[in-house]
Amino acid sequence: MDAAAQVFTGVGYHQAAMDDIAEAAGVSKPVLYQHFSSKIELYQAVLDQSCDRLERIVLDALASTDVNRDRVVATIDAFYGFVSEQRADFRLVFESDLTGVDEVRDRIGAMTDRLAEAVTEVISDDTDLPPARARLLGVSLVGVAQISARYWMSSPYDPDDTFDRDEAAELVSRLVWRGIRGFPRREDAENPLP
Repeated sequence: MDAAAQVFTGVGYHQAAMDDIAEAAGVSKPVLYQHFSSKIELYQAVLDQSCDRLERIVLDALASTDVNRDRVVATIDAFYGFVSEQRADFRLVFESDLTGVDEVRDRIGAMTDRLAEAVTEVISDDTDLPPARARLLGVSLVGVAQISARYWMSSPYDPDDTFDRDEAAELVSRLVWRGIRGFPRREDAENPLP
C-alpha cells in the first residue's frame, strides 16, 4: 500500500503502472493482482487508508480536550499537520487526478461528511442551536480548516513575509475561535462569551 501511494502520488493515477507498483513493493505483478484485481481497486484502497489517517488525526484532536478553544486549536492544527507531515496522504486526498471519478469523489466526500458530523456533534452538545444550524457550522469549520491548510501548503510565499505551520494554524485557529465562541455553551446561555 505504501509503495502504491508513492507511485500514485509521484506520477499520478493515469501514469502509474501496476508493474511500477509491484517493483516498488518488491513483489511480482501476479502477487499484486492476487490482492487487488485492478489498478482502480488498489487506488481506492490506498485512498481509503489516507482518508482514514486524516479522520483519525482530526477525531483524536477533537477528543483531546473539553475546552472548546483548545479543541479548535487542536483540530485546526490536525489539518495543518496532515498537509505538512503526511505528504502522500495529503496528495491522494486533496490533489488526486481522479476527483472527477464518482467512486473517488464519493470516498472523499464521505470522509469530509464524517468529519463535519463529528464537529457538528460537539456544537450540538455544547449549544442550543437547532441541528441544521449546528450542521452548517460543522461543515463550515471543516471547510475552513481543510481549505486554509491546503492553501498554506501550496501557496508561494513572499520571502519577506514567511510563516511556518504553527503560525499559520494559530492564525486560522484565532479566526475560527472568534467566530464560534459567539455561540454560547448551553450552561452559559444567559452569559454569552464576549
